Amino acid sequence: MDVKIVDLVKDYGKFRALDHLSFQISKGMFGLLGPNGAGKTTLMRIITTLLPVTNGQVIIGGVDLMRDPGFVRKNLGYIPQDFGFYKSLNAYELLDYVGSMKGLSRKERRHQITTLLEQVNLTRDAKRRVGSYSGGMKQRLGIAQALLGNPQLIVVDEPTAGLDPEERIRFRNLLTHLSGQRTVILSTHIVADIEASCSAVAVLNRGQLIFSGTPDALVQQAKDRVWQLEVEPGEYSQIENTFKVTSSRAMNGRLQMRLVADENPLGRSTPIEAGLEEGYMAVMAGVGNEAAHA
Repeated sequence: MDVKIVDLVKDYGKFRALDHLSFQISKGMFGLLGPNGAGKTTLMRIITTLLPVTNGQVIIGGVDLMRDPGFVRKNLGYIPQDFGFYKSLNAYELLDYVGSMKGLSRKERRHQITTLLEQVNLTRDAKRRVGSYSGGMKQRLGIAQALLGNPQLIVVDEPTAGLDPEERIRFRNLLTHLSGQRTVILSTHIVADIEASCSAVAVLNRGQLIFSGTPDALVQQAKDRVWQLEVEPGEYSQIENTFKVTSSRAMNGRLQMRLVADENPLGRSTPIEAGLEEGYMAVMAGVGNEAAHA
């Protein structure tokens, strides 16, 4: 189910949270990347019909969201940052409640819940109270409730924050599997989540679209602008204040750093191959190319 965003504006009083956004989301996994406060959650809440727009359009499956929000809700699964689950219910009871709210018959609920609990690997824990679940288990339960009713559009807002590395990988793999049959919008500030799963990406900053295209095209934004530099520990603060540092590690009493810069930092850095994180840093800093649309 395609999503088309056309000249979208969202104002909160005098504050402009989204500033004339225009881009398109197609079937598969789409990443929405940007720092906290970039406008990602505002955009997700608009797409999920929780917020009205100030100006512009969101067209989902050929239908204008503002004219027919009911159509969008029938075809939507939503995994928000905070679930707000009823902690006293077990997983089966909670999914049964959500399914009834979605208008599923008892027979449909029973069949789908059994299938989904198995799909998200919660069958053995289906009778445990949700309040006793780990963060990763709650995220998987969030996927299950979003999939009830077989929606063709799934919106996931900052899903891996607080998860340990194993749970994060499991969660990403499950979303990738689901995106083969649906459109999945993954909103995050964690570049690794996009790199591992998305075939297209947009970057927001301060409510503006500063990049849209493929992950490879995002990497190209940092082409010939990534450097490796070894410095004394005492030089670190000066380097960090002057250049965009993507990583650093201690080696034999010195620091080895990866930097994004137009010119060779300090004139003694070594050029290295760019990665997605450097591409993201490049467009965020406006290094080299201006806002790009591939």
